[in-house]
Amino acid sequence: MTIFTPDALHNPYPAYQALRAAGPLHWCEEFCGGAWVVVNYDDVAEVLRDPRYSVQRAGGWVNSSGAGSAEELREFKRIFARSLIFMNPPRHTRMRHGMNGGFKPGAIQAFAPRIAGIVDALLDRIVEEGLDLHGPGGQHTFDFMREFARPLPARVIAGMMAVQTNAQTDFVGWSDDIAAFIGSPTPTLDIARRAQHGLLAMHAYFRELVPQRRAQPGDDLVSQLIAAEAEGQIVTEKSLLAQCCTLLFAGHETTRNLLGNGLHALLSHPDQWALLTREPGLMRSAVRELLRFDSSVQYTGRRLREDVVLHGQTMKKGDLVIALIGAANHDPSKFTAPERLDVTRNEGHHLSFGFGPHVCIGASLTYLEAEIALRRVMERLPQLQCVATEPAWSGNSVYRGLLELPVRFTLPASRSSARNAAQVEAVAPV
Repeated sequence: MTIFTPDALHNPYPAYQALRAAGPLHWCEEFCGGAWVVVNYDDVAEVLRDPRYSVQRAGGWVNSSGAGSAEELREFKRIFARSLIFMNPPRHTRMRHGMNGGFKPGAIQAFAPRIAGIVDALLDRIVEEGLDLHGPGGQHTFDFMREFARPLPARVIAGMMAVQTNAQTDFVGWSDDIAAFIGSPTPTLDIARRAQHGLLAMHAYFRELVPQRRAQPGDDLVSQLIAAEAEGQIVTEKSLLAQCCTLLFAGHETTRNLLGNGLHALLSHPDQWALLTREPGLMRSAVRELLRFDSSVQYTGRRLREDVVLHGQTMKKGDLVIALIGAANHDPSKFTAPERLDVTRNEGHHLSFGFGPHVCIGASLTYLEAEIALRRVMERLPQLQCVATEPAWSGNSVYRGLLELPVRFTLPASRSSARNAAQVEAVAPV
């Protein structure tokens, strides 16, 4: 059985429907030599919260590249395995407690003006470029992914970690290579090598930065991790460096895809775009619905710590289990007409940020970024339209996102009106 065919990478939801119709549990050779695949909401939620399903699987993942035992990938496995996302309790519980401080609602909300400033700076540049090319009142086409969705979350997480802005291009490139590894059901040796290069480069960057922060701590996330280390919640510097890499990678990889997927969904449903334009107070529920409708994370994996019987089938200790989050978010037993985008939907809880003890630590930040960004885009570019009927998807089976999203809008009648639009206050509560 192959789930992620070329057609499914473009639109996986019909494949998920067919899989659900065929049964709730499937064995699939597509994932690292074989895995159990669960598709229903309740089963996916159970896999995500039940401690019998272990997140400690980094070594086997790297080994699946075909040369995971080779000396050249040893350090990659070591750093990868130290990440919070591959830790089981009680180590996970202790370390997550130490990292939570930077993601409390108050700390996230305090960063809202900075996010709004970055959003407006990006939109200012887009509008000014259009005015320079076409003049007031003309139409301007730009790639939303390149000009907005990619740089915004990279700048936000870089600001929260107080890392050099001139290194952001490197961070994005390194993250892309790591994402390609994570998003490959069975990664090749070449994909693993590129991911190792990206992770080691990121690790080396923080190895130089951490001593500087020890000498001059601030209120940034790296300094907070150092404080957690001093309190014993992070036990070694190696572990601290791994969490720095995790936050930098996770802090923008999925957010940029949420922005791209979300805008594409709204522009493809003009009635929903119009509704949000009229009632911007719906933005919070709209972001939740966009995460459900086309999740930027389509699945995650677990390793069984013991034999588990599910739907009459015995899954053996050590087996890989794939939880199809994208399928769970479209389960008709949980969501009425799940294939319909409805920004007023008030039922169920999407699983795009996970569930249970490993729910995404940065979920509040992602919500805040998306609410501010999409609201400001709608305020300043209300006539935005997609240019391409079939945009280019990345082909990553885990991190669903667009390579590009060409959009067009009508420019303001004058430069002064563009400046006035930029001064509208952005309000986006967590």
